[in-house]
Amino acid sequence: MSDDPKSRSVSRREALGLLAMAGAGSLAIPNVVHALEHVRVAARARPPIGLQLYTVRTLMQRDVPGTFAALAAAGIREVEFAGYFDRTPPAMRALLDQHGLTSPAAHVPIPSNLAGWTPVFDAAEALGHRWLVVPWVGNDVRASLDGWRSLADQLNEAGQLAAKRGLRMAYHNHDFEFTPKDGRVPYDVLIERLDASVVDLELDLYWAVKAGQDPAAMFARHRGRFPLWHLKDAGPLPERRMLDVGAGTIDFAALFAAGGTAGLKHAFIEHDNPKDALASVQASAAALNKLPG
Repeated sequence: MSDDPKSRSVSRREALGLLAMAGAGSLAIPNVVHALEHVRVAARARPPIGLQLYTVRTLMQRDVPGTFAALAAAGIREVEFAGYFDRTPPAMRALLDQHGLTSPAAHVPIPSNLAGWTPVFDAAEALGHRWLVVPWVGNDVRASLDGWRSLADQLNEAGQLAAKRGLRMAYHNHDFEFTPKDGRVPYDVLIERLDASVVDLELDLYWAVKAGQDPAAMFARHRGRFPLWHLKDAGPLPERRMLDVGAGTIDFAALFAAGGTAGLKHAFIEHDNPKDALASVQASAAALNKLPG
């Protein structure tokens, strides 16, 4: 979660105030403990603003250093990769460092065999990733509940290997995971079978809402399972068009307030096909900066 110095200072001030109230006898000690925990969670509910680089993929293909500079100027502090744009991990890490960016996660495909994870893990270590996220599955998985169970088994197996390298696996959703099949919701089947000790979930808030889900209710049902989020907004029904953060109907303030329940650690802005990628990032970042907390 956020290590932002401003968040820490706010937490300290509020904590000292609560302790002073307890010392004066105006607040019972058990209530102080509860209130301090609330302050701690609230102060850490908002991670630094991140971006899934798929949003700016065209810009990255043309000019990686220039794009990183523009993102940093827009207030982006963390990035999530979806490919490395023909650069080696050490070279890309040097560019991240140059622009004050970190990369806690990357989207990666599942390799054809277990040995194929080794170079993926090597790249993750070089770039400072903590999570490797599988972002999409094809019809071979989506065709049956057994396909989803098999996917969970693959992720669990990869997660065990990743854990030996100090890494974690995760799965990123779209909306098709929530279409019932054979009387079950595939996403529920996936969560039930995933090993929470080595595999997490990256919840794309937009796709969940488009599928008719309530992210806050999901957090409550599966506490701590969602350390990674994708942030994009949803227009009104029936279309639920994809929009920049703050331009639609999703209550991001309420969801961030539930970040402690979700287990939130990193949140990445994303827009799949923005008309102007940099303007989209700037608009979403500005909207996030206006949220309370």
